[in-house]
Amino acid sequence: MGVVVSLDESKKQAGIKPLVDLTAADMARVNELILSKAGSDVEMIPEVANHLISSGGKRLRPMLTLAAAQMLGYQGDGHVKLATSVEFMHTATLLHDDVVDESDLRRGKRTARMIWGNQASVLVGDFLLGQAFRMMVDVGSLEALDVLSTAASVIAEGEVMQLSAAKNLETTEDEYQRVITAKTAALFSAAAEVGPIIAKSSKSERNALRSYGLNLGLAFQLVDDALDYGGNARDLGKNVGDDFREGKVTLPVILAYRRGTAEERGFWRAAIEKGETSDENLDKAFGFLRKHGTILDTIQRARHFGDIARDALAPLPATPQKDAMLDVIDFCIARVS
Repeated sequence: MGVVVSLDESKKQAGIKPLVDLTAADMARVNELILSKAGSDVEMIPEVANHLISSGGKRLRPMLTLAAAQMLGYQGDGHVKLATSVEFMHTATLLHDDVVDESDLRRGKRTARMIWGNQASVLVGDFLLGQAFRMMVDVGSLEALDVLSTAASVIAEGEVMQLSAAKNLETTEDEYQRVITAKTAALFSAAAEVGPIIAKSSKSERNALRSYGLNLGLAFQLVDDALDYGGNARDLGKNVGDDFREGKVTLPVILAYRRGTAEERGFWRAAIEKGETSDENLDKAFGFLRKHGTILDTIQRARHFGDIARDALAPLPATPQKDAMLDVIDFCIARVS
């Protein structure tokens, strides 16, 4: 099978622990609001929503919103509502993603679509998006509403771009970066940017946190791409090789296809475009990825974006929150270290 990356659980958790500790009190309020706003008189809605909400996940994006607001001295409760909005947006995209990707597992559990069906998953995702926008309106910041609503549109565009590129092996690295910028990095960026917005901080602080979130999101997605071929199901919360089986063209495959021989490119066309994704072919894919070093190169790209995220925060004053947000970059990369 693939290049299994050994992930030391204590190392992984160490990188995120300072952020968890600093935002613990506010995250308790976020969790209360999540449970409240996921409620509905329509019986199926809280069942489906709570299935995913309670299934784990690091809640990294809302913690970034809370930490950014704290770092810049915000006093109030608007950041709690914005953080909850960010988490609902993320949960909605996961519900929709699993339908589009026909995924069976999410965070190590059966996906909502496997239990309640595709229609319920899509509609409950829509409900959570509606609740997210209601909370944004409650906060009363048009700028925050603009940033998060723009992110919602960009994420949807990214999903459509990914769908059109799903089995297209001619996708370039630049095109793929545009997809993951929209699909993944946009919400990280918005989550970090609404912190300084609610704190009424300077334009330079807002730009710094937007850049931090964007590049952290790119690093996060590229690490996920590498882990799909070099991790294990427990760490991934899904089956290793799912991207291959679903015909997803991610960076390790893009690089292997371009670097490969004519015979190897024929293999990738049969596997990705024609769906010849047997376990035997998955083993062959692992071999070609190793041969051309594409998993390691994907990780190197992730480290590059992590460095950009680190530089984005550099001019900001030293605070415990800043240190914790820098640690998150290390946490992200450490998942494949």
